[in-house]
Amino acid sequence: MSPTRRATLRVLNAGPLSTIQDLGRPGWFSVGVGVSGAADRGSLKLANRLVGNPEDAAGIETLLGGLELVADAPVLLAVTGADAPITVDGVAQATASVLALHAGQRLKLGMAAAGLRTYVAVRGGIAVEEVLGSRSRDTLAGLGPEPLTEGAELGVGAAEGYPWPNVAVAPVRSMNTGVVTARVLLGPRDDWFTEPRSLFAGVWEMTDRADRVGVRLSRAGDEAPLTRINDKELPTEGMPLGAIQVQPSGEPVVFLADHPITGGYPVIGAVVTADVDLLAQLRPGQHVRFRPA
Repeated sequence: MSPTRRATLRVLNAGPLSTIQDLGRPGWFSVGVGVSGAADRGSLKLANRLVGNPEDAAGIETLLGGLELVADAPVLLAVTGADAPITVDGVAQATASVLALHAGQRLKLGMAAAGLRTYVAVRGGIAVEEVLGSRSRDTLAGLGPEPLTEGAELGVGAAEGYPWPNVAVAPVRSMNTGVVTARVLLGPRDDWFTEPRSLFAGVWEMTDRADRVGVRLSRAGDEAPLTRINDKELPTEGMPLGAIQVQPSGEPVVFLADHPITGGYPVIGAVVTADVDLLAQLRPGQHVRFRPA
């Protein structure tokens, strides 16, 4: 059930892609449904904590920026994630800060200078209907609320019993625009490759094929792609968040929130959960270096 609606946020501009996300719908792999949820879980959790919500409350994930909202009643908001300029009625605001909007005031996000995904939390959470226990949009499966469009109205849930915010702003690091380092556990199919540890050699470059399914990488230097020992067929098997699946070209794909739950290409390793958020904020052309966990 959705929480009781107390206010409404109207979408004036949805940006390139804005979706409702919480922390996903675990427990449905047996019927072919993935977890989904925020691609950068840490940023959504922080935004929710800033406004006093439970960490799993539904918020807005927007790609690059451009999102513009107007409130029809007083609300508390917080914006985290990618370094997008934030204004309220044209006045600049700090990222990861508590923003009190009066009725009729507008929140606007400019285009992010670093990072890829920005998160907006509202005290009480976004009140949309749950699908299989989650309000997240799964872009691969087509589950959950539709992506936001201009003119859409988003109900805000009740916040009775929630703690009142006790900080005005959270100290956060700026998004890394250089080489991102991610830790990897090799396996279970690292023995399918002639030199599995060559995954850790040099750096990989994020391609322009960026979505919530996975981070698609190519070699950034002179190192050779990953090479398989044989051309055997691999039976379809389960795929976790952060799995590094290697395509026939030898180039890896790191699975993000909306990844398929099974796959037939060998998984050379998996990015540790704590570092998946870093990859969710990679921009096309940015480099990543893998290191053994």
